[in-house]
Amino acid sequence: MVFTATAGDSPSKPTTPDTGTRFRTGASGLFRDYMTGDQYKSDTEVVAGYSLAFAKTVEIAAGDGKDAWVFDIDETLLSNLPYYAVHGFGSETFDENSWDAWVDLAEAPAIPASLKLYKEIKELGFTIFLLTGRTESERNVTEKNLLFAGYSSWDRLILRGPSDGGTPAIVYKSEKRMEVEAEGYRIHGSSGDQWSDLLGHAVAKRSFKLPNPMYYIA
Repeated sequence: MVFTATAGDSPSKPTTPDTGTRFRTGASGLFRDYMTGDQYKSDTEVVAGYSLAFAKTVEIAAGDGKDAWVFDIDETLLSNLPYYAVHGFGSETFDENSWDAWVDLAEAPAIPASLKLYKEIKELGFTIFLLTGRTESERNVTEKNLLFAGYSSWDRLILRGPSDGGTPAIVYKSEKRMEVEAEGYRIHGSSGDQWSDLLGHAVAKRSFKLPNPMYYIA
Protein backbone atom coordinates (compact mmCIF):
# COMPACT_ATOMS: atom_id res chain seq x y z
CA MET A 1 0.00 0.00 0.00
CA VAL A 2 1.36 3.41 -0.94
CA PHE A 3 0.22 6.77 0.36
CA THR A 4 0.59 10.15 -1.26
CA ALA A 5 0.95 12.50 1.69
CA THR A 6 1.19 16.25 2.00
CA ALA A 7 3.32 18.54 4.11
CA GLY A 8 1.97 18.90 7.61
CA ASP A 9 0.10 15.60 7.62
CA SER A 10 1.08 12.85 10.00
CA PRO A 11 1.13 9.30 8.57
CA SER A 12 0.51 7.73 11.98
CA LYS A 13 -2.77 5.99 12.69
CA PRO A 14 -5.49 8.13 14.28
CA THR A 15 -5.77 7.28 17.97
CA THR A 16 -8.78 9.24 19.24
CA PRO A 17 -11.81 6.91 19.31
CA ASP A 18 -14.57 9.53 19.12
CA THR A 19 -16.73 9.26 16.00
CA GLY A 20 -16.05 11.99 13.50
CA THR A 21 -14.06 14.02 16.01
CA ARG A 22 -12.83 17.25 14.47
CA PHE A 23 -9.92 18.83 16.30
CA ARG A 24 -9.26 22.55 16.38
CA THR A 25 -6.06 23.23 14.53
CA GLY A 26 -5.63 26.99 15.02
CA ALA A 27 -3.46 29.23 12.84
CA SER A 28 -6.48 30.26 10.79
CA GLY A 29 -4.54 32.87 8.84
CA LEU A 30 -1.99 30.31 7.72
CA PHE A 31 -4.68 27.85 6.70
CA ARG A 32 -6.66 30.56 4.92
CA ASP A 33 -3.62 31.53 2.87
CA TYR A 34 -2.91 27.92 1.99
CA MET A 35 -6.48 26.85 1.20
CA THR A 36 -7.27 29.92 -0.91
CA GLY A 37 -3.88 30.19 -2.59
CA ASP A 38 -2.11 28.49 -5.46
CA GLN A 39 -0.34 25.91 -3.30
CA TYR A 40 -3.49 24.01 -2.32
CA LYS A 41 -4.62 23.89 -5.94
CA SER A 42 -1.18 22.67 -6.98
CA ASP A 43 -1.07 20.03 -4.26
CA THR A 44 -4.47 18.59 -5.21
CA GLU A 45 -3.33 18.45 -8.83
CA VAL A 46 -0.18 16.56 -7.82
CA VAL A 47 -2.22 14.00 -5.85
CA ALA A 48 -4.62 13.59 -8.77
CA GLY A 49 -1.68 13.11 -11.10
CA TYR A 50 -0.22 10.32 -8.99
CA SER A 51 -3.66 8.74 -8.72
CA LEU A 52 -4.26 8.73 -12.46
CA ALA A 53 -0.78 7.44 -13.21
CA PHE A 54 -1.42 4.44 -10.97
CA ALA A 55 -4.95 3.90 -12.28
CA LYS A 56 -3.61 3.60 -15.81
CA THR A 57 -1.40 0.68 -14.73
CA VAL A 58 -4.36 -1.39 -13.53
CA GLU A 59 -5.56 -4.08 -15.92
CA ILE A 60 -9.33 -3.81 -15.84
CA ALA A 61 -10.98 -7.22 -16.19
CA ALA A 62 -13.20 -7.12 -19.26
CA GLY A 63 -16.86 -7.64 -18.41
CA ASP A 64 -16.02 -8.25 -14.78
CA GLY A 65 -17.04 -4.94 -13.22
CA LYS A 66 -15.20 -5.77 -10.02
CA ASP A 67 -12.24 -3.39 -10.30
CA ALA A 68 -13.08 -0.65 -7.83
CA TRP A 69 -11.96 2.80 -6.72
CA VAL A 70 -13.21 4.30 -3.47
CA PHE A 71 -13.62 8.05 -3.00
CA ASP A 72 -14.39 9.97 0.16
CA ILE A 73 -16.60 13.03 -0.45
CA ASP A 74 -15.93 16.03 1.79
CA GLU A 75 -12.59 17.72 1.03
CA THR A 76 -11.93 14.89 -1.42
CA LEU A 77 -14.54 15.38 -4.15
CA LEU A 78 -16.40 18.36 -2.73
CA SER A 79 -14.85 21.48 -1.23
CA ASN A 80 -16.48 22.90 1.89
CA LEU A 81 -14.22 25.93 1.76
CA PRO A 82 -17.20 28.34 1.53
CA TYR A 83 -18.36 27.01 4.89
CA TYR A 84 -14.95 27.06 6.57
CA ALA A 85 -14.20 30.53 5.21
CA VAL A 86 -16.79 31.91 7.61
CA HIS A 87 -15.83 29.53 10.42
CA GLY A 88 -12.17 30.33 10.87
CA PHE A 89 -10.73 27.81 8.41
CA GLY A 90 -10.81 25.15 11.11
CA SER A 91 -9.83 27.35 14.06
CA GLU A 92 -13.35 27.38 15.51
CA THR A 93 -14.87 24.54 17.49
CA PHE A 94 -16.90 22.37 15.16
CA ASP A 95 -20.61 23.24 15.28
CA GLU A 96 -22.87 20.45 14.08
CA ASN A 97 -25.92 22.67 13.56
CA SER A 98 -24.21 25.15 11.26
CA TRP A 99 -22.52 22.29 9.43
CA ASP A 100 -25.82 20.50 8.84
CA ALA A 101 -27.35 23.74 7.54
CA TRP A 102 -24.47 24.06 5.08
CA VAL A 103 -24.85 20.46 3.92
CA ASP A 104 -28.57 21.01 3.34
CA LEU A 105 -27.78 23.80 0.87
CA ALA A 106 -26.10 21.23 -1.41
CA GLU A 107 -23.87 23.94 -2.86
CA ALA A 108 -20.35 22.71 -2.11
CA PRO A 109 -18.28 23.06 -5.30
CA ALA A 110 -16.10 20.36 -6.77
CA ILE A 111 -12.37 20.29 -6.17
CA PRO A 112 -11.32 20.79 -9.82
CA ALA A 113 -8.47 18.28 -9.81
CA SER A 114 -10.67 15.68 -8.17
CA LEU A 115 -13.52 16.17 -10.62
CA LYS A 116 -11.13 15.67 -13.52
CA LEU A 117 -9.66 12.58 -11.85
CA TYR A 118 -13.11 11.17 -11.10
CA LYS A 119 -14.13 11.41 -14.75
CA GLU A 120 -10.87 9.83 -15.89
CA ILE A 121 -11.20 6.97 -13.38
CA LYS A 122 -14.72 6.34 -14.65
CA GLU A 123 -13.57 6.36 -18.27
CA LEU A 124 -10.90 3.79 -17.46
CA GLY A 125 -13.64 1.37 -16.42
CA PHE A 126 -13.42 1.35 -12.64
CA THR A 127 -16.50 0.75 -10.51
CA ILE A 128 -16.78 3.82 -8.28
CA PHE A 129 -17.80 3.66 -4.64
CA LEU A 130 -18.40 6.86 -2.69
CA LEU A 131 -17.80 6.18 1.00
CA THR A 132 -18.66 9.08 3.28
CA GLY A 133 -19.16 9.81 6.96
CA ARG A 134 -22.37 11.65 6.13
CA THR A 135 -25.54 9.99 7.37
CA GLU A 136 -28.25 8.18 5.47
CA SER A 137 -30.62 11.06 6.23
CA GLU A 138 -28.37 13.24 4.08
CA ARG A 139 -28.48 10.97 1.03
CA ASN A 140 -30.75 13.17 -1.08
CA VAL A 141 -28.88 16.42 -0.44
CA THR A 142 -25.55 14.67 -0.95
CA GLU A 143 -26.62 13.26 -4.30
CA LYS A 144 -28.01 16.66 -5.26
CA ASN A 145 -24.73 18.35 -4.34
CA LEU A 146 -22.61 15.83 -6.22
CA LEU A 147 -24.68 16.35 -9.36
CA PHE A 148 -24.56 20.13 -8.87
CA ALA A 149 -20.76 19.93 -8.69
CA GLY A 150 -20.47 17.86 -11.86
CA TYR A 151 -20.18 14.31 -10.53
CA SER A 152 -22.38 11.59 -11.98
CA SER A 153 -22.66 7.87 -12.68
CA TRP A 154 -21.15 6.61 -9.45
CA ASP A 155 -21.98 2.98 -8.78
CA ARG A 156 -22.74 3.15 -5.08
CA LEU A 157 -23.01 5.86 -2.43
CA ILE A 158 -22.36 4.50 1.06
CA LEU A 159 -23.47 6.60 4.05
CA ARG A 160 -23.67 5.99 7.79
CA GLY A 161 -26.80 4.12 8.75
CA PRO A 162 -28.40 3.91 12.23
CA SER A 163 -26.21 0.95 13.17
CA ASP A 164 -23.06 2.93 12.33
CA GLY A 165 -23.75 5.63 14.92
CA GLY A 166 -20.94 5.93 17.46
CA THR A 167 -18.48 3.98 15.32
CA PRO A 168 -15.11 5.69 14.83
CA ALA A 169 -14.55 6.77 11.24
CA ILE A 170 -11.57 4.48 10.69
CA VAL A 171 -13.60 1.47 11.90
CA TYR A 172 -16.74 2.43 9.99
CA LYS A 173 -14.90 2.89 6.70
CA SER A 174 -12.90 -0.29 7.19
CA GLU A 175 -16.10 -2.25 7.75
CA LYS A 176 -17.71 -0.83 4.62
CA ARG A 177 -14.65 -1.64 2.51
CA MET A 178 -14.67 -5.17 3.90
CA GLU A 179 -18.30 -5.51 2.81
CA VAL A 180 -17.37 -4.30 -0.66
CA GLU A 181 -14.54 -6.83 -0.89
CA ALA A 182 -16.85 -9.57 0.38
CA GLU A 183 -18.96 -8.93 -2.72
CA GLY A 184 -15.95 -9.79 -4.85
CA TYR A 185 -14.74 -6.28 -5.66
CA ARG A 186 -11.03 -5.55 -5.90
CA ILE A 187 -10.25 -2.15 -4.39
CA HIS A 188 -7.31 -0.87 -6.38
CA GLY A 189 -7.39 2.80 -5.40
CA SER A 190 -8.73 4.92 -2.59
CA SER A 191 -8.81 8.71 -2.28
CA GLY A 192 -9.45 10.69 0.90
CA ASP A 193 -8.41 13.74 2.87
CA GLN A 194 -8.23 11.96 6.26
CA TRP A 195 -6.02 9.08 7.35
CA SER A 196 -9.20 7.47 8.68
CA ASP A 197 -10.46 7.39 5.08
CA LEU A 198 -7.52 5.24 4.07
CA LEU A 199 -6.15 3.22 7.00
CA GLY A 200 -7.59 0.21 8.82
CA HIS A 201 -8.73 -3.00 7.16
CA ALA A 202 -9.48 -3.86 3.52
CA VAL A 203 -7.24 -1.01 2.42
CA ALA A 204 -6.74 -0.27 -1.27
CA LYS A 205 -3.67 -1.40 -3.15
CA ARG A 206 -2.77 2.28 -3.47
CA SER A 207 -4.16 5.05 -1.31
CA PHE A 208 -3.93 8.75 -2.09
CA LYS A 209 -4.32 11.45 0.54
CA LEU A 210 -5.42 14.95 -0.34
CA PRO A 211 -4.28 17.88 1.80
CA ASN A 212 -6.59 19.21 4.51
CA PRO A 213 -5.06 21.22 7.35
CA MET A 214 -8.44 22.51 8.57
CA TYR A 215 -9.64 19.52 10.56
CA TYR A 216 -8.82 15.95 11.55
CA ILE A 217 -11.30 13.08 11.87
CA ALA A 218 -10.24 10.01 13.79
